[in-house]
Amino acid sequence: MHAPDEDRTLDDLAERLQRDDPRFAAAFAQGLPCRPREYRRGVAWLTLAVGLGLLGMGIVFGHGLLLAGGLVVSGAAGHLFDPNREHIRRGTPPPS
Repeated sequence: MHAPDEDRTLDDLAERLQRDDPRFAAAFAQGLPCRPREYRRGVAWLTLAVGLGLLGMGIVFGHGLLLAGGLVVSGAAGHLFDPNREHIRRGTPPPS
């Protein structure tokens, strides 16, 4: 049998999972596989492809604005690959 403290801890964990990633929590409740948010990186890959495309066009055409734009967009895409980027939205220090 579970102690009341253990049940409360499990309920708190379930609430936090629902709040942090509702899609994953719903899939988990239904028994369907769903990757957690920190492993969904489709937008990051798309942003990186656009940034590298701009960078390549800037090199081919010798256009400084395309080069700079490609570097900026590629840098932003690199930031999107960070699995612990949630702390930035909340304004808290990163987890150690």
